[in-house]
Amino acid sequence: MESSKIQQFLEGKTIFITGATGFLAKILVEKILRVQPNAKKLYLLVRASDTKSAQKRFHEEVMQTELFKVLTEKIGAKNLNSLVEEKVFPVAGDISFEDFGIQNSEIKDEMFKEIDIIINSAATTRFDERYDIAMNINVLGAVNILKFAKRCEKVKIIVHVSTAYVCGEGEGVIPEKSFILGETLNKNSYLDIDVERKVIEDKLKELEAQNLTSKEVTIAMKDLGIQRATLHGWPNTYSFTKAMGEMLLGHLKENLQLAIIRPTIITSTYKEPFPGWIEGVKTVDSFIVAYGKGILNFCFGDPNTKIDAIPGDMVVNSILAAVIAHGNQYYSSQESIYHICSSGKNTLKSCDIRLFLFHYFTKNPWINKDGKIIKVGMPRLFSSMDSYQKYISTYYWPLSKVLELVNLLSCRRFDKTYKNLKRKIDMAIRLAELYKPYLLFHGSFDDANTERLRMAMKECNMDDVLSFDPRCIKWEDYFMNTHLPGAVKRIF
Repeated sequence: MESSKIQQFLEGKTIFITGATGFLAKILVEKILRVQPNAKKLYLLVRASDTKSAQKRFHEEVMQTELFKVLTEKIGAKNLNSLVEEKVFPVAGDISFEDFGIQNSEIKDEMFKEIDIIINSAATTRFDERYDIAMNINVLGAVNILKFAKRCEKVKIIVHVSTAYVCGEGEGVIPEKSFILGETLNKNSYLDIDVERKVIEDKLKELEAQNLTSKEVTIAMKDLGIQRATLHGWPNTYSFTKAMGEMLLGHLKENLQLAIIRPTIITSTYKEPFPGWIEGVKTVDSFIVAYGKGILNFCFGDPNTKIDAIPGDMVVNSILAAVIAHGNQYYSSQESIYHICSSGKNTLKSCDIRLFLFHYFTKNPWINKDGKIIKVGMPRLFSSMDSYQKYISTYYWPLSKVLELVNLLSCRRFDKTYKNLKRKIDMAIRLAELYKPYLLFHGSFDDANTERLRMAMKECNMDDVLSFDPRCIKWEDYFMNTHLPGAVKRIF
């Protein structure tokens, strides 16, 4: 039985999970409740104003999702509700604040005494997030986790979920190595995180003095994030702030056991609790949605670029494997980096996805809200930004300008047509700009540490319960029968 294999490391343990309403955390909570209902407690940090609001948000955004249908069928709705009531404790708080802003001192003291394991999956994953928001969540949030852990009496391990793309636009084999505080990717500057915080503070004061609208402030702060990331060699605010978070964790952890999980592009579940569950538009899904709905039939990227995808349940299994390995002292190292990836062992190329998309949506065309069947052609792929932009400026911008004029002259008779075309152009430009570093990525990720983790699970006969080996994935079958049907059902 699954639970008999996993009980040795989770039974009686109290686990604190941040980012509890996020995609990965939901899969993680479901997995723990399904395979180890004898965990002592799950404290879940939920962004909310009070305990009642946190509980409401947890039940609506986590427990009422389709993800829990397998567990409900397994033990029954009544037993599941009882299990959750007994074991799961949503805590109102915000990772941006010290002690997460938890006001209830009694709850906080209980957490300090009881927590054995901390899993930090809280993050803002928008590539172009406001710099102040990304700094507060991805950087200072990581520090707040560490400060909190140091006040816990018996924490055995912190698992921090980062991203493999902290490497930036790397080439060759990307090693599983930690950052040194102040390190930059362009090697021409020194990264002082206190200076970055001061830059944010000064910019906000400057914007406030200008009496701008909230939208204008947001645009300015997004631009600032990209500017600072570019200055230090990162392609976007997300990867830049996640790298800074890693730096501070490594620098300040002292004697705490720390495992950093660096997944690549996370996709729908491969197997658990059932294939194809996904929530929200992930990296690769932005184009899938636009293509399937007939909004875009062309895209940007090198056809031979390796698209390093990894299913969400495999990422969760790697998190739990790291908890076992480090929590049980299988490894002497106090800090380990794990690339949870597929490119080195099971290559998936951009041109493969292009074919999968064409075949899937030709066979299963999308029907829009008006009942119209959306027919697709083979998506046209441009391997350079110049050719991509030239195509847009040649075929779409002139038509857009003509339609804009005709629309005005005809009292907005062609308003819908004009807006649809403008939306297509804006989306094409935005997707290319945001995902350029990944669509032209020529590196592959070393996963020697991760392979050792897999071997450790095999030695304790847990590789079937905690499977995260990408070699078992048949990409065509996965996309055609799992990921694309799941995306169409849940995010279209």
